[in-house]
Amino acid sequence: MAHPIWVLNGPNLNMLGTRQPDVYGHDTLSDVIALCEKTAAAHGRTIRAEQSNHEGQIIDWIHEARGAASGIVINPGGLTHTSVALRDALVIPEVPIIEVHISNVHAREDFRHHSYVSPIANGVIAGLGIAGYGYAIERLVALS
Repeated sequence: MAHPIWVLNGPNLNMLGTRQPDVYGHDTLSDVIALCEKTAAAHGRTIRAEQSNHEGQIIDWIHEARGAASGIVINPGGLTHTSVALRDALVIPEVPIIEVHISNVHAREDFRHHSYVSPIANGVIAGLGIAGYGYAIERLVALS
């Protein structure tokens, strides 16, 4: 059996459904996890889902993923645009990575147009709402 696909969510994603619903929609983090579980299960796979508002915790999970994950779906939130440390950690597990953003970051503020994660990701999905997570799971299944 393949290792689980890890779904990692960064700062403020625990507030989905209540934080700026005009930008992020009304779906919650629980909805994201349910979608990921359903999509993975349809392919005979499982997920491990985590969320933290703390950069170091996310980096620790990425370190744990080495040898334990078949791929990583990551929505780094605001860390996308600021964290070299997160980028450096994401090469450690040596698995495919899909970067996901619920909103279209390229249609937002200029500072959101740069990602430290995108250059090392196997794919980037932005602006498709939480459906992007399901597409990311499907792509990782195909890659692993």
